[in-house]
Amino acid sequence: MRTFHSRMDFRMTEEKSGQNSADEASSHEELEMLRKEYAELHDRFLRLAADFDNYKKRASREVEARVSIAIEEFAAEMLEVLDNLERALSVDDTHLREGLEQIQKLLSSLLEKRGIEPIACLHGQFDPECQEAVACIPSDFEEGIVIDEITRGYRMQDRVLRYAKVAVSKGKREEE
Repeated sequence: MRTFHSRMDFRMTEEKSGQNSADEASSHEELEMLRKEYAELHDRFLRLAADFDNYKKRASREVEARVSIAIEEFAAEMLEVLDNLERALSVDDTHLREGLEQIQKLLSSLLEKRGIEPIACLHGQFDPECQEAVACIPSDFEEGIVIDEITRGYRMQDRVLRYAKVAVSKGKREEE
């Protein structure tokens, strides 16, 4: 009986080892397939990363070009103002004020065309969001009212480009 069992055990062992070899071959093929898929995905990832990096560089260059063009256009318009100012300074005194007023109108229209507008503040309530108080003076106005504009402020849309420098009322003058 022992020989019979030994033969059975041998056959079962042979079948298992054959099955193991088939499983190993299958696992090896699957592993190779996964490695190949990984290599393809890794290559794809590297290409996408390079494409994205190129996109960022191209977008940055385009923004720089737009900014440069906008500055050049604005500078060309400002040169027109400079030309007019030089002409006004070269003429006699009788027309000087008229020429300077025309230059001021031209400059104001150029700024307005670009969305740059002065901040109105005279005789209004002091606003620290767009004004800088450089003096506090007793006056007939209520406390906190802007009584003098030393330097005009400007804004572009909702952004303050330059704060207005103002003198603010300290309140009613005290009787001496």
